[in-house]
Amino acid sequence: MIVNFMDNKLIVSFEEYIKIVEKLAIQIHKEYKPTVLVGIMRGAAPILDILSRILKLPIAYIVIQSYSGKGMEDQQGQLMFAREISSLAENKDFQRVLLIDDLSDTGLTLNKSIEWLKNYAQTKDYIKEVKTACLWKKKSSTFEPDFCPVRLESDPWIVQPTEHYEELSINEIIKRN
Repeated sequence: MIVNFMDNKLIVSFEEYIKIVEKLAIQIHKEYKPTVLVGIMRGAAPILDILSRILKLPIAYIVIQSYSGKGMEDQQGQLMFAREISSLAENKDFQRVLLIDDLSDTGLTLNKSIEWLKNYAQTKDYIKEVKTACLWKKKSSTFEPDFCPVRLESDPWIVQPTEHYEELSINEIIKRN
């Protein structure tokens, strides 16, 4: 795998990102037959899109926000879940859930998301199993995902291919184009 480590940052190109998602798809295909893919927004959005096309499965999104207060952007705060899952999947599709996030950093988000899913009123009676998948597991993460193609030996900040858009304004993009 070709990645760039700079100042404790793991910089991932779009091409490498796609390769990692494809490796994840192969792992899932070989070992599990999910009936629905549930992505944790926003990190799972591109992964969910690609996996759903490869595995030909319905998708759902859960939105979680971590609020830690002003000036504490690098710290994990209290998790707030949206009231509803966004999905066109039918309730019966939620028998074997594959919960997807981009990475296992501390493990808190994945652990709390499993708990939330199992208690979600509309689907809890249909869920028989929840497994997890992510692209990266950081060394210090206490959560062990079921599927994960890249297990890191450290805890770098992962700079994903679309992350630079957070630093750009729409006016800068207009000027560029």
